[in-house]
Amino acid sequence: MRGVILAAGQGQRLRPDTDELPKTLLPVTGSETILDTIVAGLAAVCVTDIAVTVGHAADRIREHAPSLESRYGVAITIVDNDKPHWNNAYSLWTARGHYAEGAILVNGDTLHPYSIEERLLDAAETDPRLLLALDDHKTLTDEAMKVRIGPGGVELIHKAQPTATAAGEYIGVSLIPAALADDLTKALEATFTRDHTLYYEDAYQLLAEGGQVGTVSTGPVAWTEVDDHADWALAKAIAKGR
Repeated sequence: MRGVILAAGQGQRLRPDTDELPKTLLPVTGSETILDTIVAGLAAVCVTDIAVTVGHAADRIREHAPSLESRYGVAITIVDNDKPHWNNAYSLWTARGHYAEGAILVNGDTLHPYSIEERLLDAAETDPRLLLALDDHKTLTDEAMKVRIGPGGVELIHKAQPTATAAGEYIGVSLIPAALADDLTKALEATFTRDHTLYYEDAYQLLAEGGQVGTVSTGPVAWTEVDDHADWALAKAIAKGR
């Protein structure tokens, strides 16, 4: 099992702090960036072969990679996304060779405890589907990546759906099984070819329509996606309280 971290985005809502810095390298403690916390979490569950997709301010992540390797005992592979202005369906596709044998995928702006990776790995022992980490405890907002579940698993993963019918929020951490890697690659290519502004969750939706996507509850844990300065402040508070 490998790790794939998506960190190519421009972080426009965090400017000017992200003018020359990927948002995954924003500090959340005196010694840790968001990316540090993600890599540390993967290492904690023995996922030490990690690919990081880069685009905006890519050299800053390249410069930081040796520190990640020495500090957490991991091997970092940098994957260049030549279209960082496109959305992350393309970004994940660029890492297709790294999830081919199975991977835990983490959005590079998601601060969360490694108990989530543990839950995904445990569930994958008996569930062959692509598995989404689902926060089914917090109150949903319109901006949340909401997930609706039916008898066969995930029916709909999309922000633009009613909160009343959603089971929870996908937090940006998932497990891609090797057996579905080729299907995912084809779905990603179909997605960004249709519209390069689409998310990889839109490709997940294509798999969900075939009954290939399930969920794993995160439990009542503190986490946040860092999209703006308020989120960054929350990430710092969560990191401080660990």
